[in-house]
Amino acid sequence: MAINAAQQKILDDLLAKLKQAGGDNLDSLVLYGSAAAEVDGFHPDFSDLNVLCLVKRLDTAALQKLSPVVAWWEKQKQPAPMLFTIEELRHSADVFAIELYDIKKTHRVLYGSDHFTSLEVPMNLHRIAVERELRTSLIRLRQRFMAASANDSKAVLRLMTDSVSSFVTLFRHALIAMGEQPPKAKRDVVDRLAALLGFDRSAFDSILDLREDKLKKDQIDVTKVFEGYLASITRVVEEVDRRLA
Repeated sequence: MAINAAQQKILDDLLAKLKQAGGDNLDSLVLYGSAAAEVDGFHPDFSDLNVLCLVKRLDTAALQKLSPVVAWWEKQKQPAPMLFTIEELRHSADVFAIELYDIKKTHRVLYGSDHFTSLEVPMNLHRIAVERELRTSLIRLRQRFMAASANDSKAVLRLMTDSVSSFVTLFRHALIAMGEQPPKAKRDVVDRLAALLGFDRSAFDSILDLREDKLKKDQIDVTKVFEGYLASITRVVEEVDRRLA
């Protein structure tokens, strides 16, 4: 699903505010993530408008000028823009290998120059990042499940629908790290990794069906689906660790 006119309007408003606040300090504005994707794109109930802003300076004075724009953007219930100087971006690919790899592959320049076409992401460090993010995300999932309480089925269901895209992204990067050319569609990514590593993908199918309105909440056994969801992710973490060690 593509972004609609209302979402495009707030992107246009963001750009106008950044131009006014940043002046000649503003180099470019980039939309990335599901809103920029051609396949498995933006879903208004679950997706954000993710933007990256490149500027020439990020000193205190620059931050003060941009602060009201960022506050306004967060009031639109959108995540704060990623802010980099152009030089910082060039030196950040080793630290943010997963994120910048994805932005390089899928982005839309809303204003200014496209610096991602020439950005090099070190793939040896990408592999380390994939292992770290998978394990960190699994730990966070367990923590959030315990905080939600196993008796709160709505909270547990929301936990899965909120996190599934992030896990599919990491699954896609696990395929890349193992030398595979990953599919673009979420379901195809899960299908390929499940076949490669040998886990039951049915919990992911249920959550993706729910996000796509192919399944109703009352048709899901939340406890059973979460058990399968957790088991699948645990299997991926263990196998990726073993295969990439």
